Amino acid sequence: MRAVVLLSGGLDSYTAAAIAKAQRFTLFALTVHYGQRHAREIEAARAVARALGIERHLELEVDLRAIGGSSLTSDAAVPRDRDLEAGDIPSTYVPARNTIFLSLALGWAEVLGARDLVIGVNALDYSGYPDCRPEFIRAFERLADVATRAGVEGERFRVHTPLLALGKADIIRRGLELGLDYGLTHSCYDPTPAGRPCGTCDSCVLRAKGFREAGVPDPVLLG
Repeated sequence: MRAVVLLSGGLDSYTAAAIAKAQRFTLFALTVHYGQRHAREIEAARAVARALGIERHLELEVDLRAIGGSSLTSDAAVPRDRDLEAGDIPSTYVPARNTIFLSLALGWAEVLGARDLVIGVNALDYSGYPDCRPEFIRAFERLADVATRAGVEGERFRVHTPLLALGKADIIRRGLELGLDYGLTHSCYDPTPAGRPCGTCDSCVLRAKGFREAGVPDPVLLG
């Protein structure tokens, strides 16, 4: 079985891909250069792909900076020490990002003859992005069935979200059970020039919370 996995270099996509591999999928990884403010996560995605023994790792450039609307694709300040219970959608939300990424994955899957997509979205320990919710995933599956030749011919696409209902600590525990090296990953939205995590953006805070609750040290911080 072939599956296209969206691989960002973060611990969520790494874990989701590893779970799919454990389910005996042959993985084709897609990493998108979308004009994000740093290249560290691209380097991490390459390292993760090598560690997983990905069949093929495709990197695409789809520069979203011209669209704007996000502090991840502009010089706008990344929020620090934000109240994650506030319920607002932060400026790090990139408009329609997962819709765009899954559409690219869907196109490649159709060419590969794959009917399975894998994405590491999470609806528990996350920043409140609308395109990480189960209703978005269900809607995209319906879209895939009507928007592709394969779908019109009766094939069904499935978007696998193995982390959707897991907290960050449970994700980390699952990855450690699979033998993953989280020292290869990168999560920070706004790292230092040396590539070190800032420690105060949403992603850093959620990652720290996950490792703390899992009772294990974050190998990125030990390096």
